[in-house]
Amino acid sequence: MGDIADDVVAGAAGGAGARAGRGRRTQGGADARRAARREGGVKHLRYITRKIPVYEVLDEEGLALIENNADTILAEIGIEFRGDEEALRLWKDAGADVQGERVRFPRGLCRELIKTAPATFTQHARNPERTVEIGGKNTVFAPVYGPPFIRDLEKGRRYATLEDFANLVKLAYATPAMHHSGGTVCEPVDVPVNKRHLDMVYTHIRYSDKPFMGSVTAPERAEDSVAMAKLVFGDQFVEDNTVMISLINANSPMTFDATMLGALKVYARHNQAVIVTPFILAGAMSPVTPAGTLAQTLAEAMAGMAFAQLVRPGAPVVFGSFASSISMQSGAPTFGTPEPALVLYGAAALARRLGVPFRSGGSLCAGKIPDAQSAYESAQTLLPTVLAGANFVLHSAGWLEGGLVSSYEKFIMDADQLGMMQVLCEGFDLSENGQALDAIREVGPGSHFLGCAHTQANFETAFYRSPIADNNSFEQWEAEGAKDTAQRANIRCRKILAEYEAPPLDAAIDEALRAFIDKKKASMPDAFA
Repeated sequence: MGDIADDVVAGAAGGAGARAGRGRRTQGGADARRAARREGGVKHLRYITRKIPVYEVLDEEGLALIENNADTILAEIGIEFRGDEEALRLWKDAGADVQGERVRFPRGLCRELIKTAPATFTQHARNPERTVEIGGKNTVFAPVYGPPFIRDLEKGRRYATLEDFANLVKLAYATPAMHHSGGTVCEPVDVPVNKRHLDMVYTHIRYSDKPFMGSVTAPERAEDSVAMAKLVFGDQFVEDNTVMISLINANSPMTFDATMLGALKVYARHNQAVIVTPFILAGAMSPVTPAGTLAQTLAEAMAGMAFAQLVRPGAPVVFGSFASSISMQSGAPTFGTPEPALVLYGAAALARRLGVPFRSGGSLCAGKIPDAQSAYESAQTLLPTVLAGANFVLHSAGWLEGGLVSSYEKFIMDADQLGMMQVLCEGFDLSENGQALDAIREVGPGSHFLGCAHTQANFETAFYRSPIADNNSFEQWEAEGAKDTAQRANIRCRKILAEYEAPPLDAAIDEALRAFIDKKKASMPDAFA
């Protein structure tokens, strides 16, 4: 397969990269490469358990004010639960005021119901070594979600296909600091709408052994996702444990539609996690102020999470927040601006006060290509995501053009940043080696540390090494083709895909999945709308 263990790992973290690099010179490294190949050639990093504090922007008085405003929204304005009579009945039985499809909640009702949701939960992967813990001090990175278009340097911008979908799943699998396979990493428009969920879920299972997401585009597609998960994990294991997490968006402002409610009910009844996320572009779907947007976000998220507890008390939920802004001149969405970062910080703190995991952020941008705008807007989203303490991060890599495009090169560029965040969250090494007093004693005043024993012992693992940044001289960069970052990312991407090797999957499980898919597809005509 080639030395993907050398290539993919190099930038993930200083230690992992150095071990792969040493493998080119020592027998021990060769042994490590052979061990990596037995795993499919990839050195994976465990999900982040942060050792640095979270960043807070609101004090107790400010958080209490936002909570009170959210309770006022729930009690006085209410949330619409459209097209779902069962949802309205459940709310009425729980003591809410139901008038038509509008539900108003007595103060404290939603918060009380949410108490049955777990503060942390385990999402099992088919490879137990890839299992993640969502909540607490943990951060799990998942790739881009939802774009109908794809972009790369060779073919430009175009509609995504199932081949593109599989490629992105493979890239996520081969990215050490990507802890999750994700869900709709792009929308494969070459497959009928009513059947593509089967191919997407299968692709995650077949080409990765990391945890994955289920379909939410119709309740029956959620049921298919659960059924396929049961073929992998076993019926009872799925009912007793969480093996999927899925995205349930509120149709902001203050509305849940029948599709999202139907999918939520399927997953909650089967003990599978749902991320309840108000999808908000402030100025259009919420007020223009961070405080107003934050209160509305909290109200919508609490209503959805509380509803999941009505369906099945104890079902795992995640407080989701996707809040960005719009240009008040053009109406176009904007990313990487300060106001959404404030909402993100505030929502993370409110989730901790509720006692539930939090999802937000990612590497978001409005840039059309992987250029400077895309890079700095993504950095201005990713860093607040990490500092706020987000537990589950969608759109960690690959997002372009306001979420309309999944980009191969941007995926690789973002993955580099995820490796950096993994190192940052480790904080200081305060061991004897980390304190480095021996080095300072050895060198003394006026000399340098390049040749001292401590440097020689640590130089290969000392610093994060980017796999795509060029730190050489201008002359060497020019001699090697004067490639920009996107070009270097493209080369790396193609190398990873060329050397990709699928993780093992039990043949009987694979056969059962294929038979299930074939039967489901044969049961209905193609539909492209």
